[in-house]
This record gives sequence, C-alpha cells and structure tokens, in this order.
Amino acid sequence: MVVARDAGPPAVVVVMGVASSGKTSLGERLAERLGWPFRDADTFHPPANVAKMSAGIPLTDEDRKPWLAAIAAWIDGLRASGGNGIVTCSALKKAYRDVIVGGRPDVALVYLRGSRELIGQRMAARQHHFMPPSLLDSQFATLEEPGADEKPLVVQVEASKEAIVEQVVRKLRLG
Repeated sequence: MVVARDAGPPAVVVVMGVASSGKTSLGERLAERLGWPFRDADTFHPPANVAKMSAGIPLTDEDRKPWLAAIAAWIDGLRASGGNGIVTCSALKKAYRDVIVGGRPDVALVYLRGSRELIGQRMAARQHHFMPPSLLDSQFATLEEPGADEKPLVVQVEASKEAIVEQVVRKLRLG
C-alpha cells in the first residue's frame, strides 16, 4: 500500500519500522544515493535508554520523550537551514510520529513492513546491537501502523535492498 504525499519531493525522509526491519540499511543507501546526511535514531538515545534496552527492558513513553525531541530538533535544524536528510526511527506509535513528522509537510514517512517471522530471523542474525531479540515481541505489540492520514510510503521488506531503494526514490520523486 502506498499513499501519495501532496507535496513535492521531501526535504527529510523518516524511515520507520520495528527493530531489524531494515531501517538503517535503507537509510544509509538512500543517503549515499542522494548525497544527504544520515542519522540513525539510536544515536539520539540518552545513555539511560541504551542501558535499559541492553538489559532487555522495554522503554516507556516517558523514556522516549527526550529521544523523540532530539530527533525532531535534528529534523527542524535541517529544514531551517534548507538542507535535506534521512533519519531512521522505530516511530512505533502515532504519538511518536506526531512529534517527529507531524505538521511538517516537507517530511516524508517511509514505513518498512514485514512479518514477525522474517524480521525475527533478521534480528537473530544481527550482531553487536544493543536491542536483544527478546524485545521484538514488545516492538510488534507496540506498533501502530501508520494510517492514510499520515501519508506513509509503505514498503514490504521482503524485496531486495536495491529494489526498496529504487521504490522509495521513485515514489518520493527523489531522483
């Protein structure tokens, strides 16, 4: 399912989805292709959040507030300077997306959708990441898929990484 945005090409692209859905891979590839700066939302987490997740403790909405505010500030800084960028963020709840995307018509939301089984396999194969596989179920339980009012570009993660990049570039008119 793809919902067209009303505006022209976005200034900023937010890539969302559960852990191990391919957000970082897509973000890095898009940034390389477009020559735009890239930030992974994990780099915005305060140390206390990383410690909780490393211990297998899901974050609360209160834990997420400073993290989401930092991502929104980065996005707004790019927009204010006339720049472009790509940022990844799980953005599992609409309330989170409202903080980082809401009210910004030049920010596009790309939702990476995949089955619990496939994403679980990817997560189990991942190394050197602070998010343990035990938290994947909490990610899916928390996920509120973006609705049509959010105008997301919904991408199925089963496609190849190259095909996903091409789809995003084409659908968002980025190149």
